[in-house]
Amino acid sequence: MTVTSASNENLRNVAIIAHVDHGKTTLVDAMFRQGGMIREGQIVNERLMDNMDLERERGITIAAKNCSVQWKGVKINIIDTPGHADFGGEVERALSMANGALLLVDASEGPLPQTRFVLEKTLAAGLKIIVIINKIDRKDARPEQVLDQVYDLFIDLDASEEQLDFPYLYAIGREGVAQAKPDEKGINLNPLMDMILEKIPAPAYMPDAPFQMLVSDLGYSDYLGRLAVGKVANGHARIKDPLVCIGADGVQCPLKVASLQTYHGPVLMDATEADPGDIIVLAGIDEVRIGDTICTRSTSKALKRIRVGEPTVGMRFTINTSPFAGQEGRYTQSRNLRERLFKETLRNVAIQVEETENREIFLVKGRGEFQLAIFIETMRREGFELTVGRPEVICKIIDGVTMEPIERLFVDCGESFMGVITEKISVRKGQMTNMINHGSGRVRIEFTIPSRGLIGYRDEFLTDTKGTGLLNTYFEGYDVHRGEFPSRYSGSIVSDRQGISVAYALFNLEPRGQLFIRPNEPVYEGMIFGEHNRGNDLNANPCKEKKLTNIRASGHDEAVILTPVRPMTLEWAIHFIREDELVEVTPKSIRLRKTILSAQHRHKHRG
Repeated sequence: MTVTSASNENLRNVAIIAHVDHGKTTLVDAMFRQGGMIREGQIVNERLMDNMDLERERGITIAAKNCSVQWKGVKINIIDTPGHADFGGEVERALSMANGALLLVDASEGPLPQTRFVLEKTLAAGLKIIVIINKIDRKDARPEQVLDQVYDLFIDLDASEEQLDFPYLYAIGREGVAQAKPDEKGINLNPLMDMILEKIPAPAYMPDAPFQMLVSDLGYSDYLGRLAVGKVANGHARIKDPLVCIGADGVQCPLKVASLQTYHGPVLMDATEADPGDIIVLAGIDEVRIGDTICTRSTSKALKRIRVGEPTVGMRFTINTSPFAGQEGRYTQSRNLRERLFKETLRNVAIQVEETENREIFLVKGRGEFQLAIFIETMRREGFELTVGRPEVICKIIDGVTMEPIERLFVDCGESFMGVITEKISVRKGQMTNMINHGSGRVRIEFTIPSRGLIGYRDEFLTDTKGTGLLNTYFEGYDVHRGEFPSRYSGSIVSDRQGISVAYALFNLEPRGQLFIRPNEPVYEGMIFGEHNRGNDLNANPCKEKKLTNIRASGHDEAVILTPVRPMTLEWAIHFIREDELVEVTPKSIRLRKTILSAQHRHKHRG
């Protein structure tokens, strides 16, 4: 007997994928207005879906989020995905809820590395793709050439004949306009909304199958507890239904649905029942992880779990052990840190946490140092005090050979900067694979480079190109270890005592290197307050005051004028430190320090 599947024509589930800053979240805002979710004259924030403080500050999407719009009687569930490679785990789980995808490409920049990454995942999932050439109102827009580049990218990724025959539109997301040709004048997003209904397949399901749902995301409510988010694969979900949750090990945990919600615009609405294919939020499940299957007790069968790429970078997290510990944060104990780290693994499939021999030190693994820096910044805003070490790449041993993660690096810069960039990347064991020079004054260069070679290089790159260069990467795979190279040529200026920094002392130390602190800032022994000009560390006293005598020189004392100090950012601090140094992170401060604070003990350790 053949089992035929049906489809829910009242629904469409579509993910929006793109490189960073190609206009995904702005387009979602326009779709809200087009679908009537934002009424005329209503005052709302720009980038409505970027509801995290960090997302608004940095102008990027960090976490995948769900919302919905109504169009011609059909509910369109939209999944807004991150565009940065370090948040690839968010993209992979978001695609598990979608039946199609909108691929946004900037009309000037064209397909960039993250465009390739998200498109590769989408093609592998077999989703129907609509290509949107966005920002065609830019002065340097070149929509026809960019469309050709998109075709080349599809071919390069071994897309099938059916996938190559993708529909496409041109758009100005900021103005809420989509059109079939780049030179015609669009009016609204009607062409896009109609194309979604026409080209994106409705979610399929087995008519006689019982309820099944794959958990693709997790949430938490102070009133409802743990929330499980996912697409209904088969059957209907109802409140108070007796269900089971099947974990990774196949163990079934009984549960009862306490609350059922569906997306209505950017908010959740209570519902009594959900149809097959809809994206829902269930409450009443305490022990649930991303990738678990929730289904009926009578016919419990697990769906295929979500698999994400392995982490490539690890960092050691521990409690704050400096003399200033406990002065600025609410959570300072190792049990608080342990609880928070393992809570993150429940929400984020791309992060792994391992305990070490020392009960107060945890190894946190992720897709890149930027992802881990965002996690640390989130924790400090929650009131945590912690100390983190330098990012370390995770190598593999295959047939007795050490293999390390390799990135494909794309550089777009002025011709005059080509020499210094090539030299610095070669020192970091990078190898040039391609160079394109169109004679426009800018060049595009491709490299393969170890992931560890990129740690700390982005800041240098911006300095070397005077802020005009573009640098993008994506993870390519593992290759034979390319050998060691120096991570930093300069040493550290380390405080030799605890106290308050003094302008007179800092002024006299300025010739020795670049300082990180201002006068009247507290310091302690072992705290790093500057970068030494030479390769060795320098122990110095930043608290030394001018000797006061009753003998006065003719004239008057000169006023001390210090060089402005660069603001300490978390990413810069993580990139700066060496293997024997740590970053102390509190809600109010970011400090650099030696792992061993005492200068005497450091000297013995070296000896």
